[in-house]
Amino acid sequence: MSPPPHSQRTLAVAIISPDPALALEEDALGHARQAQRCAVLEQALRDAGYAVVAVLPASPDLDDRIAALKPDLVIVDAESGVRDLLEHVVLASRDTPRPIVLFTDDDETETAQLAITAGVTAYIVDGLKPSRVKPVIEVALARFEREQGLRAELDAARAQLSERKLVERAKGIVMQRLNCTEDEAYARMRKQAMEKGLRLADVAQRILDTVGLI
Repeated sequence: MSPPPHSQRTLAVAIISPDPALALEEDALGHARQAQRCAVLEQALRDAGYAVVAVLPASPDLDDRIAALKPDLVIVDAESGVRDLLEHVVLASRDTPRPIVLFTDDDETETAQLAITAGVTAYIVDGLKPSRVKPVIEVALARFEREQGLRAELDAARAQLSERKLVERAKGIVMQRLNCTEDEAYARMRKQAMEKGLRLADVAQRILDTVGLI
């Protein structure tokens, strides 16, 4: 079995942290702790062989900045205030799904459930220790790849079911219009698909479109 794509090159990682512009003046100590956490995380990532492309605040333009950087992985580091970050981070990966790992000290079950529902791949509480960063990321990447594979299989199954229904509807119209059997209608549609280099579902859609114009 060939190794997964992420093991063949250096992964680009973007770190997201609370926007200091939104911090309260009296919370200077908390801001200092957060900055120290980010520094520890960034160094741990570099030591583990990852490329840290940016450390970004969770500001309103985060989605544009993430889109420009195109990181393979997003890591959110927030000692607290996770809920305020989630909307920005999830929107930033809406069009291009990517693994999202969240390190926090917020151990409330409701917050964790909200994060996972929003699309966070791994929610790690009180786990920002340099020695744990690489194993956590590897597990998150494996989980993300598995979930993407399952989602692709589900999408393919839904597409096949939709196309099958399309063909059945078109076949019924051909049977009615040409007064032929089901096998004959199917053969006609298949022949037309082969002659025109189309998929059977495309022929079926054309038949339905033609009927809709009458």
